[in-house]
Amino acid sequence: MPPPPRAGLDYRHLLRLSDDVGLFEHASGPLPRRAHGYCLDDVARGLVVLGHEPAPGPELLRFQEILLAFTAHAESGGSFRNRLGYDRRWQDTPGLGDWWGRALWGLGATAAHAGRRWVRVEARALFERGAGKRSPWPRAMVFAALGAAEVLAGDPMDAPARALLAAAVPAIGPIPVEFGWPWPEPRLRYANAAVAEALIAAGSLLSDVDALTDGLRVLNWLLNLQTHRGQLSVVPSGGWTRGEGPPGFDQQPIEVAALASACARAYAVTGEARWESGVLLAHNWFLGANDAGVPLADPDTGGCGDGLGVDGVSANQGAESTLALLSTCQQASYRIARIDAVRDAGAA
Repeated sequence: MPPPPRAGLDYRHLLRLSDDVGLFEHASGPLPRRAHGYCLDDVARGLVVLGHEPAPGPELLRFQEILLAFTAHAESGGSFRNRLGYDRRWQDTPGLGDWWGRALWGLGATAAHAGRRWVRVEARALFERGAGKRSPWPRAMVFAALGAAEVLAGDPMDAPARALLAAAVPAIGPIPVEFGWPWPEPRLRYANAAVAEALIAAGSLLSDVDALTDGLRVLNWLLNLQTHRGQLSVVPSGGWTRGEGPPGFDQQPIEVAALASACARAYAVTGEARWESGVLLAHNWFLGANDAGVPLADPDTGGCGDGLGVDGVSANQGAESTLALLSTCQQASYRIARIDAVRDAGAA
């Protein structure tokens, strides 16, 4: 069977979902559902993707400013609001849920990688205000830890980032030594591979050998569990518990993107080829190498279907799924380019 076609970095749909306030959360097909408003979760995901874009043009640079301003508007005393209506009224109060962690992830990526100094400075200041907080929810701490890892990539001795990343390890909880269920929770839920990535980041950046070992071990288990007949078959929206496994529906792009990101970090730390292969499995899932045999990436719009069901792909192309596609394409792009270079050199 020939490999699936490639999906490049196409920002058309992401920009279609945006305006001068932020990023619309939901879509009806490829059209934004303005009545549903905006959420910081997706704005933060957007900041991560834009922070990792190596050559943003003027349109993406302006979009980065809009998302950073939205995040600043959401911040209050180191906590963050999440949901803003289309009428520009906040629909919640500041808190430390997943959106707080994702905000720190987005701010960390912006502070570390934005090309313009003033953008980096403003993002760093917002990050530091939030980094002094600690969430009682493990997933929120995981996302915040990945933001801290972004900061530490540029400044390994940043004290707030080091303290936040270190605090995430006990927040995740001990990783059981049991072979059949080496997971700190009774059920796999959402963005599971981000847990492994946070442990790998803590292990490599803080010289925590135990965290690194646990992170690589649990990522290996997650990758094996979610590989079915040579392709990815990820944890569905309802989750899995002990004894459950693929195939399962409704599969979400966020799971695939989390796995790609974790495998990319594991490859950067270890250089082991299996992690690079994991990134490419994730990329191919979006292109049709999945349990339904249909692509989620839409070349006509630049968007991504919101989920993979037993009967096919959701027609709706919201912000979360489109950003998951873009993030995975970013992780895969230089690996594909390197593989092509090696192949071409061998053919010469």
